[in-house]
Amino acid sequence: MALSLTLPTASGALAPYALRGTAPVKPDVGVKFNRIAYSAAHVVADPLAAVDPWLQAAVDWDTTIAYRRHLFSLGLGVAEAMDTAQRGMGLDWPTSLELIRRSLDAAKDVPGALVASGCGTDHLNIDEVKNVDDVIRGYEEQMAAIEALGGKLIVMASRALARVAKSPADYERVYDRILSQAKQPVVLHWLGDMFDPALAGYWGTKDVDAAMDTAVGIIAAHPDKVDGIKISLLDKDKEIAMRRRLPKGVRMYTGDDFNYAELIAGDGFGSEPTHGKSDALLGIFDAIAPAASAALGALAQGNTEKFHAILGPTVPLSRHIFAAPTRFYKTGVVFMAWLNGHQKHFTMVGGQQSTRSLQHFAELFRLADAANLLEQPELAVRRMKTLLALHGVES
Repeated sequence: MALSLTLPTASGALAPYALRGTAPVKPDVGVKFNRIAYSAAHVVADPLAAVDPWLQAAVDWDTTIAYRRHLFSLGLGVAEAMDTAQRGMGLDWPTSLELIRRSLDAAKDVPGALVASGCGTDHLNIDEVKNVDDVIRGYEEQMAAIEALGGKLIVMASRALARVAKSPADYERVYDRILSQAKQPVVLHWLGDMFDPALAGYWGTKDVDAAMDTAVGIIAAHPDKVDGIKISLLDKDKEIAMRRRLPKGVRMYTGDDFNYAELIAGDGFGSEPTHGKSDALLGIFDAIAPAASAALGALAQGNTEKFHAILGPTVPLSRHIFAAPTRFYKTGVVFMAWLNGHQKHFTMVGGQQSTRSLQHFAELFRLADAANLLEQPELAVRRMKTLLALHGVES
């Protein structure tokens, strides 16, 4: 008999829902990917900590690091202390640095494990930042701390820089300073304002094409110091246009949680291999990790049809999780981890579990089932019923 439960619909009515009963895909063991793939990983809150969740970050370290080991076991790298980890949105810099330290330690036990860590300016009191020199000092402080741990940098977009920069030249000055002293090639980070409204006008203009010119110019001035750039604009055409302009050897890490499947598959255009495809640095890979691993394995074996067959059904789920207000996507990512048994509770740093409606979670559940992403269906149904009961819906 199929598992079933009662779920709310978008209209607020209640309707029965029966799970499809399709087993989740299992990645092949030992397959080497032909794309670099980072999952921006979430943190697991400690629900028993005596803190005020809106004001203080309490992390369940054991479960948080166990999830990173899970990602490593699937062949995925970890983009640490990024937006998916609620960086600057509940997770402060001291806790972020401890998270980076623990992830780097965990990676030492896994041959070939990749970790890149967010370096930003979120420890600064933004009201006290007066000029770009303050921003530079902020970046350098975090840069020194991460590099002292042996970490690779993801130079995160800075709210402080977006606030005080007066022109593209200010961005050029900041990034020239940071890149010129980086110990190893970094990943740059261009996050659209749909993810963080405070980043509107990044690179010194609200004109995306002009902003791209500035970013490409900065990379071209330091090609040996830039591993790649992750852009999250949710505009595949902009990503492809920029990808084709990158210097030789510089990668495009897609951050497009709406169009990642076709961007990773690529179009083969261009004289450089990196011009014709995107690598990945994605928050959605946290939520769909086994499918992402299986799809990337198929792609590496030349089976593009299988790649799309596995990854294609996950795209509607991702578009739902990242629906506007996009900055609340972390709630859907953590919800998936709870449904799939990777943590015992649905509690988030900053109390962010409250940012989405019950209808949103119900549709997420349906889409996860349609994409064959419910790893333990019986557990997922029990937990969904618990959430429904908390909202007064008895199945």
